[in-house]
Amino acid sequence: MAALNPGGLQFTDESTRVAHFIGIDIGTSGVKALLVDEAGRVVAAASRSYPLYTPQPGWAEQDPEDWMQATVASIGDLLCQAGRSIPVRALSFSGQMHGAVLIDSRGEVVRPAILWCDVRTQPECEEITAAVGRDELLRRTGNPALAGFTAPKLVWLRKHEPQNLDRAATLLLPKDYVRYRLTGEMAMDLSDAAGTLLLDVGRGRWDTGLAELLGLRPSLLPPLVASHEVAGRLTAEAAAATGLPAGIPVVAGGADNACGAVGAGVVQAGQGLVSIGSSGVVLVQSDRFRIDPGGRIHSFSHAVPNAWYLMGVMLSAGLSYAWLRDQVVRGGQGRPGAPGMPDVPGLPGEPDGQEATGGQATVYELMDAEAARVRPGSDGLFFLPYLNGERTPHADPFARGGWIGLALDHTRAHLVRAVMEGVAYRLRDSLELIRPLVSGDGTAGGTESKGATGDVGSGIGPLRAIGGGAKSPVWRQILADVLGVPLEIPAVDEGPAYGAALLAAVGAGAFPGVAEAARACVRVKSTVEPNAAHQARYDEGYAVYRRLYPALAQIFPAMVNLAR
Repeated sequence: MAALNPGGLQFTDESTRVAHFIGIDIGTSGVKALLVDEAGRVVAAASRSYPLYTPQPGWAEQDPEDWMQATVASIGDLLCQAGRSIPVRALSFSGQMHGAVLIDSRGEVVRPAILWCDVRTQPECEEITAAVGRDELLRRTGNPALAGFTAPKLVWLRKHEPQNLDRAATLLLPKDYVRYRLTGEMAMDLSDAAGTLLLDVGRGRWDTGLAELLGLRPSLLPPLVASHEVAGRLTAEAAAATGLPAGIPVVAGGADNACGAVGAGVVQAGQGLVSIGSSGVVLVQSDRFRIDPGGRIHSFSHAVPNAWYLMGVMLSAGLSYAWLRDQVVRGGQGRPGAPGMPDVPGLPGEPDGQEATGGQATVYELMDAEAARVRPGSDGLFFLPYLNGERTPHADPFARGGWIGLALDHTRAHLVRAVMEGVAYRLRDSLELIRPLVSGDGTAGGTESKGATGDVGSGIGPLRAIGGGAKSPVWRQILADVLGVPLEIPAVDEGPAYGAALLAAVGAGAFPGVAEAARACVRVKSTVEPNAAHQARYDEGYAVYRRLYPALAQIFPAMVNLAR
């Protein structure tokens, strides 16, 4: 008797003859693993969590062994669900970016990994900017020096833990470490390497001169591979631990945002996505390496060959909504979010968001219903979603959030809708900065490297909407109205792990390329069109919203000081 998996797909004798691929996302709060067949259907899913350590305020570290154990357990869970006879042809990874994993000459971890959300390195960022020059750093790496990136972490280690940096033989990123443990081979893909601040992103090679300028050994930098390339094969030891066949290809994989884009079908110039998870992202693919002269928009290598993407990030998108749920809608009885930590449980469509309220609707369905009763613009109420500082476009760790414009006739429903709208306005900030960079009008800056298929042309098409927030019909419509573009909803929204599974399929030869795999497997189930009347209203609101941060920016540091 065939069993039903969590997605409702029934395993048959035929399913044991179809090729399957595993995609694994090494996230900050845990591992997510998917088993996907050659038609792109998710046939099993598993996840395992692990801790994050904060030995000092502002620090964020993890034990790489925890990633490995969670990966092995998740693969075992997939095989238990699907049956050991399911033929797995390859596996691949996505992973949290920027985390520094130092490996010594014996292949052992030197110290706990320093993660993307660790903020100890602000002085090192200033040191790097002074040494290289702000504009030169942008030209070479596509990004400013930010505390989350890898190079500042290495400079910090050089200054504060020189013995550990001296012992290190190779630098890896989180997913690369797990892949190394499974294959015995060390490598890094271009999309993840772009977040180290040590890659010449336009040319796709290590900038060894930059490493030397920062006092770092170029020998630390591992070989570079494309995201869809086979980086090694499963060792006999790893096969025994996971239950997978020895010798199957382990494909390099990519950075979480790059894999998320592949999984959403963003594989050609001008395509883009908007994501509301705990953070918020606007991402648009380009076939040229372009930079924002102001350093507000990130420029990274894509998991698609000869392609890049431009990306704006807000730190508290779903985090703001989860905070509202816990502290306002539930009256402070819920679980508060963890500021600065991704993958916060309880976004729409996630387990805690499905918790029944009053025996009927989920808490998020009730919040949706409340927001739907309020007119676009929330009757003049605005919400600033700066609950943990901000990244794009302000790069301000002191920024703080709140409602502005409260009046006696505002209700809780207004508070809810204002949060949705505030997040949408923030995402529009990123989109407005990206538009001229992909329009070909000469304002983008560096264009040294050109992809095989030419320029992005006329601009940005419909955006794919993904993440927990995109599961809300009300929020989807607000996003379409505020951004002024149609939103396409993928039939499968499983995050970066799905993109990693598609990369595994490409590496195993099931598809001729990454774009072909995405076009074959990613389907759009619905499209949300902007409402013209609402769009005009939101244009007025956005003009007001843009004036709020400059009016408050000088006050934010004093607010932060009061909290100390």
